[in-house]
Amino acid sequence: MMSDLYQQLYEKNKKYLWNPFTQMKTYLADEPLIIASGQGVKLTDVNGRQYYDGNGSVWLNAHGHNHPVLNQAIIDQLNQIAHSTLLGAANIPALQLAERLVQLTPRSLQKVFYSDSGAEAVEIALKMALLYWKHRGHPEKNRFLSMKNAYHGDTVGAVSVGGIDSFHRSFQPLLFYTEKVPYPYPYRFAGNEAECKQACLDALTAKLEEKADVIAGLIIEPMVQGAGGMIVTPTGFLKEVEKLCRQYNVLLICDEVATGFGRTGKMFACEHEGVEPDLLAVGKKLTGGYLPVAATLTSDEIYDAFYGDFTEAKTFYHGHSYTGNQLGCAVALASLDLYEKEKRVEHVQQMARTVREQLRPIAKLPHVGEIRQLGLMIGIELVEDRQTKRPYDWKEAMGAKVCRRARDLGMITRPLDDVITFMPPLIATETELAEMTSILYQAIAEVTGT
Repeated sequence: MMSDLYQQLYEKNKKYLWNPFTQMKTYLADEPLIIASGQGVKLTDVNGRQYYDGNGSVWLNAHGHNHPVLNQAIIDQLNQIAHSTLLGAANIPALQLAERLVQLTPRSLQKVFYSDSGAEAVEIALKMALLYWKHRGHPEKNRFLSMKNAYHGDTVGAVSVGGIDSFHRSFQPLLFYTEKVPYPYPYRFAGNEAECKQACLDALTAKLEEKADVIAGLIIEPMVQGAGGMIVTPTGFLKEVEKLCRQYNVLLICDEVATGFGRTGKMFACEHEGVEPDLLAVGKKLTGGYLPVAATLTSDEIYDAFYGDFTEAKTFYHGHSYTGNQLGCAVALASLDLYEKEKRVEHVQQMARTVREQLRPIAKLPHVGEIRQLGLMIGIELVEDRQTKRPYDWKEAMGAKVCRRARDLGMITRPLDDVITFMPPLIATETELAEMTSILYQAIAEVTGT
């Protein structure tokens, strides 16, 4: 029974709102979910029903909803000032946060440039890389190398270095040309993991051998390709990519928007293999899931290429109105304090081991092809035939059907085609994870008819 409030809000949704990544005809025909509040790992809709947040509210919630420490950080800052421009000025929380980020990230990174979203952080990294080479006397290095099946955001530059056809092909007339190489995935590429890894490294080497003189930078999602299907790279692949970038004098850009801030069991995914990028994009969990703040970190070497007299025309002409706003930076600082005080990354490591065991029954279901996991970054691939790995026809929307059934059972998540994402808030306990995986098991079993 839907409440009068729900009906009123539904009509507003239908009349005024266009939801992102949403086919509105399907959405509006199926009792759209309208959230009213949240507490911990649960969300409550306007009809009073609670749901586990199995998607971390699009992968960004770290400490749970309505956290008193984060709430108070915003209130305290609001009593000082909400926002003043970072263009030609600075503010206290932005400076403090920049220092913390440099201290936390790989030692190759010494400078922070703020923005509002992960896609913008990627755009900034691309612009910095391009102009770095121009300022260093190599304007011919103006092309980018990226991975097939990649996702780096939805702005034009981020889409240009992306590689998911279903997301990106429609925008082709807007995009700039990029070189592409395979991201290692034994299912879709060739052979076993070791053979796949080597084949992809060989392809990358060949591309760099041929075109490194015109390539400004290589961009990669370190350790896990997120929206492409939660594809976890073979051990050692990222480190070899870094070595090749150094060998061929190409900047390494790591997009940690999805993987950063503890999601993979390290504060940053680069740490798994001791990789030190030239540019690093972060966002999502930077503020614990509260406010839109992102950042691009880079080296003193790249920063210095822009440093000069005004008449040298090296100013980096890029910025956003709310860049480095005080409210966002204040809550980000409070979030980082919680990581430290509550040993958030250590908790993720422990829960990753726990949930791996909890997922074993799901892995045995006849229409589950593979479960991919690094930390609490998890994808469950559905297949029509387990033996041959034959996928379902995309028109069946099997992943969407499973997620819809999970919602009926009390958990919210989203599919990546037929890969079910499981990205709970990082505070999730063993009991909460057990309840969520039980819902996933039931939803998959019922929808796939097993």
